[in-house]
Amino acid sequence: MPDVTVQMLVNGAPRRATVPPRLTLADFLRERCGLTGTHLGCEHGVCGACTILVDGEAVRACLVLAVQADGAEITTVEGIAAPDGELSPVQAAFRDHHGLQCGFCTPGFVVSATAFLRDNPGPTDEQIRDAMSGNLCRCTGYQGILNAVRAAARTAPSEASGSEESG
Repeated sequence: MPDVTVQMLVNGAPRRATVPPRLTLADFLRERCGLTGTHLGCEHGVCGACTILVDGEAVRACLVLAVQADGAEITTVEGIAAPDGELSPVQAAFRDHHGLQCGFCTPGFVVSATAFLRDNPGPTDEQIRDAMSGNLCRCTGYQGILNAVRAAARTAPSEASGSEESG
């Protein structure tokens, strides 16, 4: 099949590229956009390390083809912070509450937590555990991650989800 031209808004910047039809969105972001915060763990959608926002919804970038994202607004972990580099409340909470561990899974957790808290600003611990259960961490017992999401939820709901303008 011939290559296909795609256009999308990635972290607020327009991107246009010609890509092979079977190029994953994760590979597009990493290789074509230089956004290496989207990590590839399992490449089967199980681990959550490649979680990004597509039109505001958390999705696994390893399961989406770049051509499927044509015309979409994409936010990666690099787009969660404010344009001036100030960490979002979720990112700051992960830093402050030891939710980072080795860091490999962190981008997926941060993006998942950002989307979750945007839609659920006052979650219970059970809801947080359930929401984060789609992301795997091999370094921890998840207590720091739970503490981080809980702390981020205590911030103002509009702040916990990050700036819409930063995406």
